[in-house]
Amino acid sequence: MKQTLLALTLIISLVSKADEGMWLPQLLNAMNIKDMKKNGLKLTAEQIYSVNKSSLKDAIVQFGGGCTAEIVSNQGLILTNHHCGYSSIAYHSTVEKDYLTKGFWAMNKNEEVYTPNLTATIIQRIEDVTAKVLNGITSTSTEAKKDSIIKANIKQLEKEAVAGTHYESFIRPFFYGNEYYLFVVETFKDVRMVGAPPSAIGKFGGETDNWMWPRHNADFSVFRIYANKDNKPAEYSKDNVPYTPKHVIPINLKGYKEGDFTMGWVK
Repeated sequence: MKQTLLALTLIISLVSKADEGMWLPQLLNAMNIKDMKKNGLKLTAEQIYSVNKSSLKDAIVQFGGGCTAEIVSNQGLILTNHHCGYSSIAYHSTVEKDYLTKGFWAMNKNEEVYTPNLTATIIQRIEDVTAKVLNGITSTSTEAKKDSIIKANIKQLEKEAVAGTHYESFIRPFFYGNEYYLFVVETFKDVRMVGAPPSAIGKFGGETDNWMWPRHNADFSVFRIYANKDNKPAEYSKDNVPYTPKHVIPINLKGYKEGDFTMGWVK
């Protein structure tokens, strides 16, 4: 899961058949949704990615430097891997409170512990800005000139995209520089540890097991996003409250059956 936030990559599988690749969510309706529907998907493309309405993208989080997490409650509770939360668990562990060995569970919100420098980032929108990034380049432009124009255009577009807002933005090249996409994101800086199993369970099998299936460990940890009273990102404060997300991923307690459509995504 330790990927960058360059794109939401959808990995679709049905039983033993898997259709894999880098599927940009804003292009699903035009390129992928029909095949996904044939394989059993019940969601619409807009339910997966929408700029104007609540959608699945609003519940997918970049946790810390590049892991993935999912929002599972209307009070900002997020699930991620144990190995993704490992450094945070270790940060709070001491000889007296060895959370790595014994695990950790906050019995109430007052027991949830803030982890400095841990962030949770949520994509607000993705936009194809290829034409704007390449604006000014001609058939006679040298490589050095192209590079200079592209860098200047990107800097200006990133600045304009978030002017007057608390959002952040960045542009990244795709398909060997033939396309450029703008990402507008919201980054929360008050993220608190809620729970983690003992490492003997959460890290059982180590990295070998991490990349194998079936899995034999409880590779998860639980955190919560906090925001200010206006539900916006803020530095840590005792006055902050649990974040109210635009979308929550429901947990199906009934389990699954053979042949069910499955979809996972990695950032």
